[in-house]
Amino acid sequence: MLWAIGRRAIIALITLLLASLVVFAAVHALPGGPATALSVDGTSPRVVAATAREYGFNRPLIVQYGIWLSQTVRGHLGTSPITDLPVATQIAQRIPITAELAVLSLLIAIVIGIPAGVLAAVRPGGMWDFVASGAALGGLSIPHFWFGILLILLFAVHLHVLPSGGFVPLPQGVGANLEHMLLPAIVLGTGLAAVLMRQTRAAMLETLGADYIRTARAKGVPEWKVIGAHALRNSLITVVTVIALQLGGLIAGIVTVEEVFDIPGVGQLTLDSVYQRDYATLQAVVLLTAATYIVANLLADVVYAVLNPRLRTVGGRT
Repeated sequence: MLWAIGRRAIIALITLLLASLVVFAAVHALPGGPATALSVDGTSPRVVAATAREYGFNRPLIVQYGIWLSQTVRGHLGTSPITDLPVATQIAQRIPITAELAVLSLLIAIVIGIPAGVLAAVRPGGMWDFVASGAALGGLSIPHFWFGILLILLFAVHLHVLPSGGFVPLPQGVGANLEHMLLPAIVLGTGLAAVLMRQTRAAMLETLGADYIRTARAKGVPEWKVIGAHALRNSLITVVTVIALQLGGLIAGIVTVEEVFDIPGVGQLTLDSVYQRDYATLQAVVLLTAATYIVANLLADVVYAVLNPRLRTVGGRT
């Protein structure tokens, strides 16, 4: 098992290295290059040349990439030319906010999606199956920004029970923090819950039709144990896969939701860096996003092995 995890970790590192190369190349492929964008007067060749010398953009690209990568590995992400603050400091201030939103959204998705999928699979074709499938279809179809605006209109404008946006840090009050994070977490969580419900239902239907499930029922095993201890455990392998694969969509949704609800997280920082052409910050944020996605898939591989002992053997080794 350790050998398999180590092998996957090496693949993850290679993937992350390739991602860093793509991020670096994408920024330098923008029209005019970063030197033109950072210049006060981007039309003056003299100003652009001075900016290129100041930030090292006049060096060969391979040298620039090597310097940037070595500094990034050591945690030196550069300084934002817009705010004149270290990029690492700005990201560190915003990561806890985005992490809290992501965790709350994931909890909502798991609490809603998995039980709904199990209930729909236990009584396929029934009323609950119809309702859950319809709700899942709606959750997949509604855009995050539109659903967020609807919730703001309902709960903040008409009912006045929740704030329309903003953020309150946890040290200033847990209740106030959750009030501000509830609506954005619902927007993100229900979309992911729809995916989990559909995948859980499909996996459970396949598992419930397996021979060992019929054998367990023939032996008189209680139905709750057949569903919970046997069918759901094996179906969770598929669910874990879906959660890992949907992380990219969750991160993309966070960018939109943080802007709609005015949450000062990494997503809003990403949009601000795009609007202001803050390429140092943009490079760091995109690379951080790619690293998060890669690490999440690596953790998913580890969970596979825990849930299914057959996956612990790779190439004849454990």
